[in-house]
Parts: sequence; C-alpha cells; structure tokens
Amino acid sequence: MSTYPYTIDNGAGEKMTFLGIMRDDSGAERIDVEMRAQPGSGPPMHVHHRQEEVMTVQSGTVGYQVLGEESRTAGEGETLAFAAGIAHRWWNAGTTEAYFTGWSKPAYNMEYFLTALFQGMREHGGNPDMFDMAFLTRRYRSEFRTYAVPGLVQTLIFPVLVVLGRALGKYDKFKDAPKPVKA
Repeated sequence: MSTYPYTIDNGAGEKMTFLGIMRDDSGAERIDVEMRAQPGSGPPMHVHHRQEEVMTVQSGTVGYQVLGEESRTAGEGETLAFAAGIAHRWWNAGTTEAYFTGWSKPAYNMEYFLTALFQGMREHGGNPDMFDMAFLTRRYRSEFRTYAVPGLVQTLIFPVLVVLGRALGKYDKFKDAPKPVKA
C-alpha cells in the first residue's frame, strides 16, 4: 500500500505526484495526480486500453494530440479527456513549467507502471531502459501500449529481451509487480 502523496521524477522533465486512490460516485477507483512538465517534455504517443485519463491545466500551455488528428493546445483552466482505448500524447508546449491536475480511472496498474518506468528513466539519464521497457510493456500490454517503440520490436524483440533479462537477474526488482489486468 502506498503512502500518499508521493512524487516520481523521470529525469526528462516530468514530475508526477500521486495524491491517492479515490472513489467516484459510482464507486469506481481512480488515481488522482498532479503533474509538472518542463518545456518540451511529455510522453510519446500511447494508449491506456482500460483507463480514462483526464487532466486540467492549472498553469502553462499543454500541447496534445490524438492519433491521426492535428495537434492542439490547452491553457489554464482547460480540461482534456482521453477515453480508454484512444491513443494520445501530450507535452509542455510553452516556455515555462506546465502544471496540471488529473486522474485516471480505473486505477488498475497505472501507479505501479509509471513509478517503475520513471525510475528506470531517471536511472538512465531520462531515457527508458530497454530491459525495463520490455518487461513493463509485455507484462501490462492489456492496459498500456507505447507507439514510441515499433510494433515489430514489441512483438519480436521484447519477448527475447524479457527472457534474457530474467536470465541476467534484471527483473528481481519487479518480483512484487502486481498482476496485469486480464484482457
């Protein structure tokens, strides 16, 4: 069980503070967050297969794009919502830090996935560790997908990296990883 709030830093200009697991009026769990992003930083195109993501810009300018659509920007007070299954990306499109609040629902493994991913990025100068990326994206593929790594690499190379990573003991740190949500 996590103690909230706590902040993760990916070493590439993004800091996320997990505020806690909340329940909405229907009883569904969501994870509430605050995010700070430096100019130009933000995740690549990705999809949450099972989680809705909502963010409200508190300060700064956030660029965003849905796969196949034109890029747009949102400013202070504007809210962005990405339904489950909709591929999207966002980034700080301004010249000062962007700050926004938001949530993902249902929470599922969002907190674990991002904490592990950010830790690996921070340990590798802001770039994802390929062994970590292979493990996390394979294990949680029913929940998340990144478009930054070609599908062929994810399908053919990542399984080999996972086997190699296990043999080399690179995944001992993931021994308590929660089970993925079944498709």
